[in-house]
Amino acid sequence: MRIASCGADICAVNTWIKPGTPKEKVGDKLVMSITEDSEGSYPGTAFDPQRDLIYKLTVKVDGDRMTTKGCVIAGLICKGVEWTRIN
Repeated sequence: MRIASCGADICAVNTWIKPGTPKEKVGDKLVMSITEDSEGSYPGTAFDPQRDLIYKLTVKVDGDRMTTKGCVIAGLICKGVEWTRIN
């Protein structure tokens, strides 16, 4: 996953996909509209153009680690993912 600015938002683009993950492709993008809150988290929304879905999103960064949690359907279905920066 490559994360970089894209206009006023932040884009996360797949650079590699784990084998056996048929719904994901290299180049798929997630457009995140997030801002830092007083607790050091980044709440906001994420738009997935491949699925035409908008998620409620929270991002937390701690050094080289990042945790994302996205929810759909008024927060009824949520998934969290932990990421580690590589050089």
